[in-house]
Amino acid sequence: MNSSTLWSPQNVQYCFDFVNNSCARNVRSTISLWAMYIFMVGATVLTMGGNMLVIISIAHFKQLHSPTNFLICSLATTDFLLSFTVMPYSMVRSVESCWYFGDLFCKLHTSFDIMLCTTSIFHLCFISIDRYYAVCDPLNYVTKITVPVIVLFLFISWAVPFLFAFGLVFSELNIDGIEEYVTSIDCNGFCALIFNKLWGVMASLIAFFFPGTVMVGIYVHIFTVARKHARQIAKIPSAIICASAMKNKLSTKKESKATKTLSIVMGVFVLCWMPFFSLTIADPFINFSAPEDMYNAFLWLGYFNSTCNPIIYGLFYSWFRKAFKIIVTGRIFRSDSSTLTLYPTNT
Repeated sequence: MNSSTLWSPQNVQYCFDFVNNSCARNVRSTISLWAMYIFMVGATVLTMGGNMLVIISIAHFKQLHSPTNFLICSLATTDFLLSFTVMPYSMVRSVESCWYFGDLFCKLHTSFDIMLCTTSIFHLCFISIDRYYAVCDPLNYVTKITVPVIVLFLFISWAVPFLFAFGLVFSELNIDGIEEYVTSIDCNGFCALIFNKLWGVMASLIAFFFPGTVMVGIYVHIFTVARKHARQIAKIPSAIICASAMKNKLSTKKESKATKTLSIVMGVFVLCWMPFFSLTIADPFINFSAPEDMYNAFLWLGYFNSTCNPIIYGLFYSWFRKAFKIIVTGRIFRSDSSTLTLYPTNT
């Protein structure tokens, strides 16, 4: 059998058998299909469940009603919405290499995808600002990080990504100058966001590299200050440590642990999303030659960040483990469950 027979049109599988100009499908083995679906369904369900536990914990238990936790709750809401509204459809597209949900929903799906991913990193950026004041300026933390300030943080975290994502997708600025290329690959069953060189760079800077750099700079400064405070406290002779000094020492230890945990959250985010945004910048400069499976792999690595966040909370936050235990054992339905103590208050 010669190569022309192997690659004849009769052997090509299409997304739609009875539709003109249908996209060709990537033919995968049954084992590959099952493996991909099992992994992606598992990641989606785990993301939904884990982030829902974080949302319920912070919303229900009064002791967790703090500025930082409100930001974390909103971040968990973002990750939950990503798993609920975006990941299931991306799963079908990634495995089947076809889009079965129409052109309008393709634009809506893409817009929500960009918005929720950008919203996540905006939340992490504002959480780093919250940690900066908690560690570097603790005396003024309560007066600077107030409820109105948190509301402003949340408004910016949701409104700016919404305008950026929907404005970019529906204005089609991202394909300005590459219309000929887009037309050449356009077919029924195609749904992928393609960037020209300008917006490949701009979108990645806005959604990832610029806020990520800001966060890294803030956390480097926080760790420097925290290490300095730790050395100063270590020099105080134990015999002259009064109750107030001991309280400050415990508070510093608590804030340092919280900062370390949130830094791990940020670090995981950077590691998960760096390959995808690097590819987004590079692809227009290499004539869009990146393999589709590489794009999907990097995209799902980015999605996996939303799966990791609640796992990190469970590993490093004792209050989350206690809240989780109360929820799964049904104690949350007790009338006094919202006032249960999840961690000592040091008062």
